[in-house]
Amino acid sequence: MELFNLSNRRILVTGSNAGLGFAIARGLALHGATVILNGRNPEKLRSAANLLRKEGLAVEEARFDVTNEAEISTATRELLSGGPIDVLINNAGIQRRVRLDEISLATWSEVIETNLTSAMLVSREVVKGMIARQQGKVINICSVMSDFARTTTGPYTAAKGGLKMLTKMMCADWAQFNIQINSIGPGYFITEMTQVLADNPEFDAWVKQRTPAKRWGVPAELVGAAVFLSSDASSFVNGQMLYVDGGMTAVL
Repeated sequence: MELFNLSNRRILVTGSNAGLGFAIARGLALHGATVILNGRNPEKLRSAANLLRKEGLAVEEARFDVTNEAEISTATRELLSGGPIDVLINNAGIQRRVRLDEISLATWSEVIETNLTSAMLVSREVVKGMIARQQGKVINICSVMSDFARTTTGPYTAAKGGLKMLTKMMCADWAQFNIQINSIGPGYFITEMTQVLADNPEFDAWVKQRTPAKRWGVPAELVGAAVFLSSDASSFVNGQMLYVDGGMTAVL
């Protein structure tokens, strides 16, 4: 069990005041980590952190916009003044559904910056401390949409595909410093963002038919992959994508 011990790990999870990010952060905290929740809205962030504190879990708060380079730099300096960040999980993401022939540049840029560019910006700052210590881990939350496409998901698909390749590029640059960089590719999970899809009978039926497990995932089912990739158990795993998708990417 020592391989999976997170009791000495301080883990920053971006976009973690709700949804999959919150579920991942809570799961890591339950396994002994000190988690740093992140979001833009101070009230939502504080509320999420207090939920974990009520469970007796170790949690910190870091309010910053993952698309704002100056805010990231300031927040990272403040966080590192309190100790090293052992693991960074780039989870922040948004979805805007619109066909490519109807999309505005502003919408395209918003999704790309939030889902892809943010991972580069936050990682660039956090990894400097990991390089100095010759130790660390980065986990990028990708998607089955890193490999697949569906109508009206153009910028999201492009961003998540880019994030998969950014993971490999981070490995190429940083593995030499004893930093492991990997990705998790969730399938269809029921969250606040996807509830509207789950409530649509046609889409719900499609997900269940397309997924060999014949159901949606629940957020807690991402925790095992996050614990593995955050722990010493993955010390020689680098540049890889771990799909947690009920088998969706395994079948036609």
